[in-house]
Amino acid sequence: MSPRHRVVALVLPPQSTFELGCAAEVFGVATPGIPEAYDFRVCTEHPGPVPTLAGYDMNVTHGLEALDSADTVVVPGKNEPTAPASPAVLDALRRAHARGARIAAICSGAFLLAEAGLLDGRRAATHWRLADALARHAPQVRVDPDVLYIDHGDVATSGGSAAGIDLCLHLVRADQGAAYAAQIARNMVMPPHREGCQLQYVDLPPYEGRVPDSLAPLLAWAADRLGGQLGVEELADHAGLSPRTLARRFNDQLGVSPGRWVLDRRIAAAQALLEQTDLPVETVATRVGLHSAINLRRHFHRALRTTPAAYRRAFQEPARQPS
Repeated sequence: MSPRHRVVALVLPPQSTFELGCAAEVFGVATPGIPEAYDFRVCTEHPGPVPTLAGYDMNVTHGLEALDSADTVVVPGKNEPTAPASPAVLDALRRAHARGARIAAICSGAFLLAEAGLLDGRRAATHWRLADALARHAPQVRVDPDVLYIDHGDVATSGGSAAGIDLCLHLVRADQGAAYAAQIARNMVMPPHREGCQLQYVDLPPYEGRVPDSLAPLLAWAADRLGGQLGVEELADHAGLSPRTLARRFNDQLGVSPGRWVLDRRIAAAQALLEQTDLPVETVATRVGLHSAINLRRHFHRALRTTPAAYRRAFQEPARQPS
């Protein structure tokens, strides 16, 4: 077996327990039936009792030297976002990045990455309430206040707390494939895949006598019919709405257009088929509604920066890989 991917969470007192819990649940909790792909640990500048925002201390035994062997470093928030970090913390973070570790920040953790210079000239996400503060504090960073997460490959940032789960699942999907990430999400009773471009916050219209209708039944219906015709007209007809009203509800509730949502689901379905079956690429394309291998390759490369064949070689279940 290949060595497990080492994830180290860097905590800063007082630590938010929710953001740390997001990373721990995805990377650190062993679940029956799911192979353990990660080695998760927590470190801090001064090992020992670390106060939390929940009113208790947690005992952290690893110091900053743990970052020297991390494959991924997670910064699960920063309680005082604009307060200067210690030179030792910044140096350890820069060293880890310089030797090739992936650095991921959840919510206000983006402020620490910005202070370390890891976001200079790059787009970054943080909690929507903190976006203006990050833009003022780090003018060299292009802050996007709307998205769930942004991944540059070596550095990633997420929006508000729960968007940290989306980011962590996205990183798992990049490391281990869509099927493995879906297993973890299912165990957490979470949606298996939300695109980073989706809105982290929706400003709903004023209450006018009833709550806006949920799209959930329509999404479940469409997800079972990806191989068929699923244009805006078909979706609107099933929902009993005009195409314009449907598009508005998608934007309000999901932050994406109906067409973009369907395409994302088709790409995710293609990933699962490539991982779990030996079906030809042409057949995979037909089953997920993309009609041809050429069309699948085009959309697959645009979304994942790789080809279906290369993705299959990287993530196909071991029992199905050729000897």
